[in-house]
Amino acid sequence: MDWSISLTTGNNVKPKRDSIIIGTRGSELALWQTNWVKAELEKHYPELSVKVEIIKTTGDKILDVSLSKIGDKGLFTKEIENALLDKKIDLAVHSLKDLPTVLPRGLQIGAVSERIDQRDAFISYKYKSLDELPDNASVATGSLRRKSQLLNYKPLLNIIDIRGNLQTRFKKFEENGYDAMILAYAGVKRLGMDEKITQVIPVELMLPAVSQGVMAVEIREGDDDILELLSVINNKTSEIETSAERSMLNALQGGCQVPIGVYSYISDGKLIIEGMVASIDGRKMLRDKIEGDASESVALGKKLAEKLKAQGAEEILTAIRNETVIFPGEDIYKKD
Repeated sequence: MDWSISLTTGNNVKPKRDSIIIGTRGSELALWQTNWVKAELEKHYPELSVKVEIIKTTGDKILDVSLSKIGDKGLFTKEIENALLDKKIDLAVHSLKDLPTVLPRGLQIGAVSERIDQRDAFISYKYKSLDELPDNASVATGSLRRKSQLLNYKPLLNIIDIRGNLQTRFKKFEENGYDAMILAYAGVKRLGMDEKITQVIPVELMLPAVSQGVMAVEIREGDDDILELLSVINNKTSEIETSAERSMLNALQGGCQVPIGVYSYISDGKLIIEGMVASIDGRKMLRDKIEGDASESVALGKKLAEKLKAQGAEEILTAIRNETVIFPGEDIYKKD
């Protein structure tokens, strides 16, 4: 299966299954997302029995190493996807930004949710905005994408690597007295913690991660019964936007732990995409924009990647891969 998103079929289809099992990580946010999918399915199919299976992933087990040094191929998805391939579960719920652009053979994306604001959130108990941060202020983030853009904007910031679920990050943030922390707005919002957000960061200062703010439901290829069930969840706008973003990421051969950012939206039938590639220290940053017919989303994403490559994106990303990954890309997916 390639990286693209598969279209679901029509709505209001009588379920052909009596019960299904959803696989998920065990974090509060992952469970929120899974319970949202569960509730939507139960609402539309009252006779369907929906069970949840919690599965611990490699990313949940390795908490003392920076994500950029582990390598991100299936880091938060491998064990769940293996359970899906083994038919121990029927579908899996993920943050779409955690899914590699090339899925394991035999799997596909069956549906994507409506998107919550894709931008990043600035958290601070001392400053009202990112712009107010003084030189040498300590800013916590586990993302190279955020780090590179922060340093491009304010080169003297002290960037602190932070890992863990949202509750863990807030605890570390408060215990250590950091000046600020950057998180995805969507996760904070979904857990009802948005009162802690000081500022939603403008895209002019920070482009979001690919597919940020969107949930994805992963299924086995050819499982038409499940595909029909998921038609009540799939959001066409999210599908178009994230197909373009994942196309750009795929063409750049990037993962979720490289400094690649993107912001996309649809206006009057046109899809507008702005992309970014940067060095980790923020000294080199490439940004470009493209727009076109929304029906050509995949081609537009690829074309934007080519524009960034022409400006030197490949050289930047190659240097980053050579410097940061200390446990290189072992293929952790099952073989045929």
